[in-house]
Amino acid sequence: MLTKIREKSQGAFAGVILTVICVPFVLWGINNYINDGQEAPVASVGKKDFYQRDVNKAYEKYQQSLGGLAVDDASMKSQALSKLIKDEVLLQYVHQKGLTISDDAIRDFVHNLPYFQTDGKFDEAKYKSMLSSQRMASPEFVAQIKNALVMEQFQQSILNSSFTTPYDLERVFKIQNQQRDVEYITIPATASTEIPGNEAINAYYMTHQAQYQIPEQMSVEYIELTLEDLAKTIEVTDEKIKAFYEEQKAQYSTLERRKVAHILFEINDKQDEKTALEKATKAKSDLANKDFSALAKELSDDKLTGKDGGDLGLFSAGVMEKDFDNVAQALKQGEVSEPVKSKFGYHLIKVTELAPAEIKPFESVKAEVTKAYQKSQAENLFYQQGETLTETAYQNSDNLQAAATQLNLTIKKTGLFTKIQGEGIAAEEKVRSVAFSDEVLNGTNSTPIEVTTDHLVVLRLLEHKAAENKPLEQVKTEIIKAVQAEQAQQKVIETAKTIKSKLLSGETLTKVAADYKLPVQKETGLTRMKKDFNVVLNEAIFKAAKPIGDKPTIFTVELAAREQAVVSLSKVQEGTMTDEDKKRIDMAKKNISKAIGDSEFNALINSFEEKADIEINLPTTPAQQ
Repeated sequence: MLTKIREKSQGAFAGVILTVICVPFVLWGINNYINDGQEAPVASVGKKDFYQRDVNKAYEKYQQSLGGLAVDDASMKSQALSKLIKDEVLLQYVHQKGLTISDDAIRDFVHNLPYFQTDGKFDEAKYKSMLSSQRMASPEFVAQIKNALVMEQFQQSILNSSFTTPYDLERVFKIQNQQRDVEYITIPATASTEIPGNEAINAYYMTHQAQYQIPEQMSVEYIELTLEDLAKTIEVTDEKIKAFYEEQKAQYSTLERRKVAHILFEINDKQDEKTALEKATKAKSDLANKDFSALAKELSDDKLTGKDGGDLGLFSAGVMEKDFDNVAQALKQGEVSEPVKSKFGYHLIKVTELAPAEIKPFESVKAEVTKAYQKSQAENLFYQQGETLTETAYQNSDNLQAAATQLNLTIKKTGLFTKIQGEGIAAEEKVRSVAFSDEVLNGTNSTPIEVTTDHLVVLRLLEHKAAENKPLEQVKTEIIKAVQAEQAQQKVIETAKTIKSKLLSGETLTKVAADYKLPVQKETGLTRMKKDFNVVLNEAIFKAAKPIGDKPTIFTVELAAREQAVVSLSKVQEGTMTDEDKKRIDMAKKNISKAIGDSEFNALINSFEEKADIEINLPTTPAQQ
């Protein structure tokens, strides 16, 4: 179970695990673990209280996951609070039931996480560095991992217990492979040339002010810690660089490479192993009188390389299958091997060219070696200073100067930027997301932002400009165009309604289309997955109610470019399982079972919530600051 969680990390609580272990210096600072007793909780689940800062942190994670997309803050914060409550309800349930995971299993899980490994082995220094950056004791970290894993394990037990019945499969394929016959006409939008009056312009402006705003902007001051800058401070001497060069010589070397050709005699349904070996042995004897390249073109079952004389190109040791590779590496140039067996068959191998190993001279790579040496020496210093930056910026949350002075960093400033666009450091999505967080807007230093694994930034608000409406005169031309477009769309909608009414009253689509000089388009046996068919129209057709008797279902659909389609659905034919479906039956069962499991799990969580002692003190608080 733990192996599956570690490999897939796809459950509802994998995000909890990743948040705890994979975002050093960010998100979960000491405020999440210490309550000063002065703040009223936003919500309570049993004896567990959630404060506004908890909702803010969850909200910030949501914002980052959306990649800078504009979202409704109130709705997003409400979702953040809902997620916190659902997770806590489940956590209390699994604890109540006594579900747990052994300490050995948790240790193995943590030790096998790539984040804590160096050269494939657990690195205790990395582990301690992360805990230090989070101001978190090891028992606290283990407890969080344990909670996340128990919740994940419980969820997987529900998902893995779901199954698909033959009825479920039949029902799915009936719907998935359903075919529908339709006729439809498309009503294009014609641009309006009528100039709207001032009253219409003013009304549109007042109703759509949010579309004509100068977006919220801010500027920040910041300090940044980079491995690259620290590396430049590392003093070097020729003696140190040469020693480093000797240690890392393999990095500045190219291994011997051999150009190899082969003749393959396949082992397959048509040719058994004995026959393939006999042919290879005979071909080896024929080479006494024939050229290897010519024989490869004539006999090799590897037709792709055979036409080039069996040429496989240059490669280093360890690239090919072990037996093939061992023989190829032992041959002299121009020498041909005895038959060599691989999973493909028997090969005759010839080394046609040798590219000897080469070590780049120290002087030719001195500059490269110097940079590599400085970077390697600066890595520990970077982690140490990262911890200092985290601690100092938090302890002196009302200024950047203390951290800048202690680490000898320069306080820099940005120009104004928005939530979706900025320059310089503000061009980074992570930076913009944190900049507009409640933490920074409320006037405190941000937690350090890991722009990359070797680049940390701490922000502080410099200037904040709320969104403001553009003056009417400035956007009047845009509004006139918008009103005209709205008028054109309304005209199309009214035309579609009129046509629909005529069809419902008994007129034929052919006659109505002729009256409006519009072509009738027809689709027989339309499927959900038909290529080169309007996706929006297809979705609407398959959502429409089935026709009753010989009376078609009539409906309208809004398409792109403000067009409207009027559709007559005349026939629905239930789908059946195709030969292709049968080939993918196992995947279909898996997908259906997962959907059923997800539904059952969500229903279970909802039932837990109904029974839990939940109190939300101010339902609108998550949307307010």
